[in-house]
Amino acid sequence: MHSKARYKKLPADLFGDRFRSREHLLSPRLHAVASYINQHRQVIMENTALEIAAATQTSDATVVRAIQALGFAGLRDLKRTLENLHGPVLSSAQKLTTTVRTLSYDVDSSIDFVIEGHRRGCDVLAEKDNRLAMAQAVELLMAAGRVGVFGIGASSLLADYAARLLNRIGTPAYPLNRTGVALAEQLIAIKRGDVLIMMAQNNAHREGRATLREARRLGVPVILLTWAGGSQFAREAHTVILVPRGGEGGKVPLHGTVLVCLEMIILSLASAAPQVSIKSMDRLQGLYQAIMGGARSAGK
Repeated sequence: MHSKARYKKLPADLFGDRFRSREHLLSPRLHAVASYINQHRQVIMENTALEIAAATQTSDATVVRAIQALGFAGLRDLKRTLENLHGPVLSSAQKLTTTVRTLSYDVDSSIDFVIEGHRRGCDVLAEKDNRLAMAQAVELLMAAGRVGVFGIGASSLLADYAARLLNRIGTPAYPLNRTGVALAEQLIAIKRGDVLIMMAQNNAHREGRATLREARRLGVPVILLTWAGGSQFAREAHTVILVPRGGEGGKVPLHGTVLVCLEMIILSLASAAPQVSIKSMDRLQGLYQAIMGGARSAGK
């Protein structure tokens, strides 16, 4: 006799059932959204309506209408349904496990995974809306007294790198890339007349909230680099640049596209004020030669 456990009933795929029974009733745009959700279920559980809209080239209102057309109250209701069927969103460790198992220790597939992720990210960066957002960001930066660059976790290294690049082209900059009391010490540096570049996603962590509060108190404009277009951070930013990081299908996100976006902005800023940038680079080279000359003299 077979055990009952072997034939344990699987939870019903409510979304799939509704999609199959109602897809012929959906308009082309609603069908495109519903099809995307059906094919990217794990991703949807981490996305906002704005992010789904960006991926399907629709609007957040269209996303909500598509979800409601399938009988769900809204995105939150849909996410609960998907989580009941597929389980909760994967942790970073689980995403890494999923990625390396998918790649099966194949160097070529690993290379293709990264290339395809960055290719898609660069395609999104090159879209009209993002070009306009970058132009607005450069305008803000040109009028800035100084620039703060916020990023924690993996983005902390990018914050430090971006601040160094900005200083090299003659734009005084400082990183905001620590946590706890160490971040509080960095936040003291923010002054009126500064501009803040911020790297953040959906998670409205306390460091980001504290930084936004201080920027708001001082009237400091915020340029946000994110893929979470509907997050709390996005609602408070002056300019939002959508930067995909990958991670579809429970795989690890990539950070290279964020770096590409930072370099796009900084190079655009340098080209907008070439005399300042060239003068700063000449000064940097002079200081470097003085350092190296002093080192040689000390060695004699």
